[in-house]
Amino acid sequence: MHACLSIFDSLWPNTCLLCGMASGTAAVCPGCLSDLPRLATPRCPICATPLCVPAPACGACLSHPPTYDATHAAWRYGYPLDALIHLLKFGHGQALRRFASADFLASQMRVDAPGDATLLIPVPLSHQRLRERGFNQALELARPLANILKLPLDATSLTRERDTPPQSLLPWRARKNNVRHAFSCSTDFSGQSVIVVDDVMTTGATLDAIARILKDHGATRVTNWVAARAVKADAT
Repeated sequence: MHACLSIFDSLWPNTCLLCGMASGTAAVCPGCLSDLPRLATPRCPICATPLCVPAPACGACLSHPPTYDATHAAWRYGYPLDALIHLLKFGHGQALRRFASADFLASQMRVDAPGDATLLIPVPLSHQRLRERGFNQALELARPLANILKLPLDATSLTRERDTPPQSLLPWRARKNNVRHAFSCSTDFSGQSVIVVDDVMTTGATLDAIARILKDHGATRVTNWVAARAVKADAT
């Protein structure tokens, strides 16, 4: 499908995914690109929370260290980036625009990102959620990222066994319990440094649960790569 996008782009000029104006071969026009909310620096290298001053970690990660080792986020979650995320997650009947959004987000996630991993794994959906949605937005992001990084993509070893309520519908404090024991793994990842790909990171509870099971199966390092990081003051 991504090859079809390249053919489509060569035949018709693109319009910006956000404002609808002509954008040449770019998925997002320069004006809208400059409007996307950058994540403030410095930030915690472990969970990507913005910090007032550079530090090895934020207070939360120092007092309750997560299982994952680092987080790389391209933007802060907010307007107008939320429209791209919504298109990625709910773009039913808009396959070309949805794939264009995934390609654009993946290309921006690569900027200034570390390159020490050996494997990519997308955050899985439950079987029920996958049937309802028809696709996994984390996998849509992971595919172009794997091509850009030239790393193998494993979309089958990690599965979500329980169809838990969406994290976005729960209070922050309830999200950790919501995903406890929700995932299973069928592969030995001994010696692997794994990138876990998702669209938005809020509390990090889902990513922490995934990191825990990956390390239980031998992974030596787990790094989160997300398109956007929700800052608690902005999250709902």
